[in-house]
Amino acid sequence: MPYVTPEQINRAKQMDLLTYLQQYEPQELVHFSGNVYTTRTHDSLKISNGRWCWWSRGIGGRSALDYFIKVRGMTLPEAVLQIDRHTAIVPPIPAKRREPTKPERLLLPEKDQSNDQVVAYLKGRGIHITLIDYCLQTGRLYESRYRHNAVFVGFDPRGVARYGTLRGTSGNRFMGDVSGSDKHFSFSIPARGKSTKLHLFESAIDLLSYGTLELLSGRDWRREDCLSLAGIYKPKKNMEESTPPAALMQYLKDYPQITEIILHLDNDAPGRLAAETIKVLLPSTYTISDEPPKRGKDYNDYLKITLGIKRLQEIERF
Repeated sequence: MPYVTPEQINRAKQMDLLTYLQQYEPQELVHFSGNVYTTRTHDSLKISNGRWCWWSRGIGGRSALDYFIKVRGMTLPEAVLQIDRHTAIVPPIPAKRREPTKPERLLLPEKDQSNDQVVAYLKGRGIHITLIDYCLQTGRLYESRYRHNAVFVGFDPRGVARYGTLRGTSGNRFMGDVSGSDKHFSFSIPARGKSTKLHLFESAIDLLSYGTLELLSGRDWRREDCLSLAGIYKPKKNMEESTPPAALMQYLKDYPQITEIILHLDNDAPGRLAAETIKVLLPSTYTISDEPPKRGKDYNDYLKITLGIKRLQEIERF
């Protein structure tokens, strides 16, 4: 086995994978989107923000050294010499330092003096007042002043509002994200204690509908973490070319104790495709189960059917 010095090992550890591929194996590097790259050999291996992850195998790392050992199967000395040989012939060109960009400011709508219209709207969709009150008291929900939309707010772990989405409360169907929203921090309700399970939904209203069903069944509706995605997750035609939802990956990063994910996505074709794609892309370290609503298109449909609201609304249309 070849011998390498501690100095060679330390030098090799400093080389990130993107820099290595850009300078020494550019034919292997493929631009995916934005600041995300993949490799020609393994298109499910994504490189971004100084890290890489081989989603189909559930492994990842930071350095080129990690990549050669975990992906190409080299021993540590072989991997160190692979990097050392290249850098000895052509020293790496330092990447230009990018000035950090300021995050776009979240422009939440002004609050109305009351939340009466939002409360009436959500109660009309079957959401229990206990959940509505919790969201109002924690700032996750309020009524906008001028259009009286329901505003659902997402926070980062420090409690800073980073995301907002609007839902119309009048007869006209209206949905949209607030300007400056960061989709990494979508609407969520954390568990009362430390939970290892995360329930995933397409919308805030589906999340609240599931919580209402739990409450009505006599269970603690905050016993496990719940997260909604920032709208419908649309994977690419080739599943392995897709990246998992940003909000989900951020939540798993912020709450590393999560080991089990329960998917509650819609009962339509996009929802079923999204669920299958997420199951393929997430590392095998997570236990993933698929539990769409037993009846109806989504969990709010299921709640309204359970409460008899949906049937009543159908009768009233005639």
